[in-house]
Amino acid sequence: MSNNPEITKHDADIAQFRFALIAPVVQGLFTDASATAYYKRIAQNPLTLPDGTIVKYSYKTLEKWKSQYSIGGLDALLPGKRSDLGTSRALNDEAISEIYRLKEEFPRMNATQIYYHLIKESFIPACVSVDSVQRFIKNNDLKSARNPNLKDRKAFEEDSFGKCWQADTCYLPYITEDGKNRRVYCMIIIDDHSRLIVGGGLFYNDNAYNFQKVFKQAVATYGIPDKIYVDNGCSYSNEQLSMICVSLGTVLLHTKVRDGASKGKVERHFRTLKERWLYTLDLESITSLAQFDEMLKDYIRTYNTTFHRGINSSPMDRYLNSSYRIKQAPSAEWLDECFLNRITRKVRNDSTVSIEKVSFDVPMQFIGSRIEIRFLPDDMDSAYILFEDSHYEIRKTNRNENCRVKRQNPIDYSKIGGNA
Repeated sequence: MSNNPEITKHDADIAQFRFALIAPVVQGLFTDASATAYYKRIAQNPLTLPDGTIVKYSYKTLEKWKSQYSIGGLDALLPGKRSDLGTSRALNDEAISEIYRLKEEFPRMNATQIYYHLIKESFIPACVSVDSVQRFIKNNDLKSARNPNLKDRKAFEEDSFGKCWQADTCYLPYITEDGKNRRVYCMIIIDDHSRLIVGGGLFYNDNAYNFQKVFKQAVATYGIPDKIYVDNGCSYSNEQLSMICVSLGTVLLHTKVRDGASKGKVERHFRTLKERWLYTLDLESITSLAQFDEMLKDYIRTYNTTFHRGINSSPMDRYLNSSYRIKQAPSAEWLDECFLNRITRKVRNDSTVSIEKVSFDVPMQFIGSRIEIRFLPDDMDSAYILFEDSHYEIRKTNRNENCRVKRQNPIDYSKIGGNA
């Protein structure tokens, strides 16, 4: 993927969308007579892309994606270069928040009225079409004039372990470490069928990389889930998580905007966590995040082996009764590769690239090229360029050291300024 354009969230969303369509065949879960019959059934009706565009595919397109994925994995499902690269979305976050506010306060207000309000109050420019607002309202079930917030919910449960995991973040109290008072965030992943907590951790930041660490440990311990269900927070809605899930063969599902309650099992568990564990703690005695995290691990072990009235057994017993179907990672090295973050950069003329405002040296043969870099945000010493299935090291730029490095094409200063 060394010559690919920069991977954006749009690209990752499209790759995840395509994978979601072929996932039942990849995972062997389709109920049709054959894979072709499944593709034909799915392609019968128009489909809605992540940006709201309505498209209709031939079943042969889905067959092609499955074949490409089998050969090239994630890279094969990424779209080509976007024609609108660098442009903003039609509706920004502020405009979306205002739409929700208006529909809540004035449920009978139609899309056209909301559209002109957004332009008048400078939430969107006049060049944005009314279709964008109409499509957003339709796709997010905001058309009801009686109660726009009413959701049709049904109790559901997967029939075996690993078919769906739910994940979320909960705010915990502040603790004082090294004289600093800091908020603690708890990230939990729970299996839908067994209610087993497969992953959990405490952090000082609610961010994407911290969730990736919890998710990786869960996969290493319990195997690869078919689906993972998360909300639209920044920790869960980002291109890196989309690419990780496609690499694993896991379908990434997001709740609708502002509908975190649809992840009922993990939301309900946070209440249990507080009542059974958090409220019993002496927070003043906790002096470090590491200590607090060990206490969480003890709670998880106890919870997983305690009788759960909702399933009439302990989560661990229910897990053991259906864990035979879970897919395991082929190797630790393969799993490490799946969880590497990926970015693309164009190499400058001085053989450097910038990552998070930090300069890194790369081999000079890549000058002027667009390269793919794989890395862990907390271990940039192990970052590398992937080019034609080979790894090339990069390193943090040391300008003083570079002054003493002998160049391959040294300048002959005696010839500068003409002949003597």
